[in-house]
Amino acid sequence: MSAPASKAPTPPASPPTGNRWRQLRLVKVVVNIGVGESGDRRAKAERVLTMLAKQKPVATRSHATNRDFGIRVGQEIGAKVTLRGEAATDFLRRAFEARDNQIDPDAIDADGNFSFGIRDYTDFTGMKYDPGIGIFGLDVSAEVGRAGWRVRDRRLKPSALPSHVRVSSDETRKFLVEQFGVTFLE
Repeated sequence: MSAPASKAPTPPASPPTGNRWRQLRLVKVVVNIGVGESGDRRAKAERVLTMLAKQKPVATRSHATNRDFGIRVGQEIGAKVTLRGEAATDFLRRAFEARDNQIDPDAIDADGNFSFGIRDYTDFTGMKYDPGIGIFGLDVSAEVGRAGWRVRDRRLKPSALPSHVRVSSDETRKFLVEQFGVTFLE
């Protein structure tokens, strides 16, 4: 009897280009629907977020009392979902597709994060209007970062981000064009 042949490790298919510590990545995507009141409309907003993100939303609460709008402190007035990893990337692709892969360059802030709105959830492919739900628009906010950003958020000894870890708006623009095929409205 012969000894079993040992398996040699296979090399990676294509080595990453450049310094992997400098590469940008999508940290998280937050999808928010604010309805301004609790009750049936907020429950419908949660159903919309569940259909779009395929994840259970959490309630957003008011921070101040506004008697003109009938809002009290701590009242549930909206819903949001935080997506990370592959789910965030997939949702962002669908969201850009709903906006015809276009975004306003002013939507990107100085730290490289960006936000945009979608007027109606039926703009997403595969979503149909449901008269029981109505029309809901939503806000999409995304955080872009690179390896090492955790120093700002860690529990022990948090510190400011060094300049070589920060992301500029120009880097985010390049990232969106390469990863998602986004065009900018100039």
